[in-house]
Amino acid sequence: MQEKSINLQRTQSLLMELIPEALSELNDSRINTLPITEVDCKNGKYDARVYFDGSDFNKEELKEVNQSLRKASSRIKSYCLSATGWYKCPDFTFIKDNMMEKRNKMEDLFAQIASKKD
Repeated sequence: MQEKSINLQRTQSLLMELIPEALSELNDSRINTLPITEVDCKNGKYDARVYFDGSDFNKEELKEVNQSLRKASSRIKSYCLSATGWYKCPDFTFIKDNMMEKRNKMEDLFAQIASKKD
C-alpha cells in the first residue's frame, strides 16, 4: 500500500470533520445524523470516497440514503469550500462501510469458538 502525503492526510482529516457538519445542516433526517467512518482521497484531492455506517438501514432505505447523498453532494462541497477557503473541493462518492458488519461477524465467530472450547 502506498503511503499518503501529510497534506493528503490533513485533507482527509479535515473532511472527516467538515462533512458531518455539512450533513447536520441539511433538512433530510435520514442523512443529517449519518455517521461518517472514513474519508479516502484519491487523484490528488480531486476525488474522495466517503464511507458511512449504513448498518441501521435496510436495502430500500439505503438506496434512498444514497440518492439523498448524491443530491446533497454539491451543498456539502459548497460548505467545505466556504469553511476552508480552498479553490477546489474533491468530488464525493458515498459508500456504505461494511467494516462494522464484518467485525460483528468476526466477534460472533470468536464467541462460537470460545463457547465450543468450554
